[in-house]
Amino acid sequence: MIVVAHHLYRLGDAYRRLRPDPLTEVSTPADLMACLPDASTLVISRFWQNGLLDLAPRLKFIQSISAGTDQFDVAEISRRGIRLASAQTANETAVAEHAIGLMLSLTRQLHYARDNQAVRIWREVSPLQAARETEVRGKVIAIIGFGRIGQRIAAIAKALGMTVIGVRRRPAATAGHADILVASDRLETALAQADVVVLTCPHTAETDKLIGHAQLAAMKPSAYLLNIARGRIVDQDALISALQAGRLAGAALDCFVEEPLPADSPLWAFPNVIVTPHSAGNTQYYEANVAAILAENIARLERGAPTLLNQVN
Repeated sequence: MIVVAHHLYRLGDAYRRLRPDPLTEVSTPADLMACLPDASTLVISRFWQNGLLDLAPRLKFIQSISAGTDQFDVAEISRRGIRLASAQTANETAVAEHAIGLMLSLTRQLHYARDNQAVRIWREVSPLQAARETEVRGKVIAIIGFGRIGQRIAAIAKALGMTVIGVRRRPAATAGHADILVASDRLETALAQADVVVLTCPHTAETDKLIGHAQLAAMKPSAYLLNIARGRIVDQDALISALQAGRLAGAALDCFVEEPLPADSPLWAFPNVIVTPHSAGNTQYYEANVAAILAENIARLERGAPTLLNQVN
């Protein structure tokens, strides 16, 4: 029995077009609890709690609906002989396009135009060059976390005429679309060179508050920060202080320490900050993409394949 648990996504129809396996969809934690005793496969993200493991004696496989898996106790899941895979490849195109969209919105000042539209203001071209829109061609983008999403962003950035610095924990022998690929211990050097900084790395103990006071101080005052990764990768208080002091040109944020972002957060009020509601990975194709990953992994489990698609353990 496959149990899909999510408050919004409905994967059943997309999955049934691929395989005939028994599948139950639930949209509340209470309904999930009722299905757990019979579940051999659990497809889940937001509803996950590690205590669910004790309620699912037949569970053999967990397919995360999201790209991130930091909510799962991987060690305990492994100890129980349960396999875990992410949905990392389901949204790489969507997240990359979202990042590029945010970057262009900041540099072309589309957020200001939308704000002015709401109050019917026609803004004339500024006599101050520094206050006008800018172009990304010839600028440097530093991508922190150079995995599949980071490399997709790099490919688009290169097509726009940008210089790409990739930062990853273990630099590969080949840089792909990066002009420069550096190890994470050279993060601040990369930040100092960048006109745009994009965070695409996973949240781990090593990346918790990776961008703090020192890292923000290393960035150019004319630079933009984009976070499409996880909220806790940025020291939110440090970012607010930097924005209040005018030490950044602006920021675009898709994820936050607390979600939904509280109404009293100062981040809402900055005119040079774009807030999106953790929607970078959302797309009309998401259910079909996750269903395809799930179907492939079920097939691999059936034939005893040693590895899964987007395998975590």
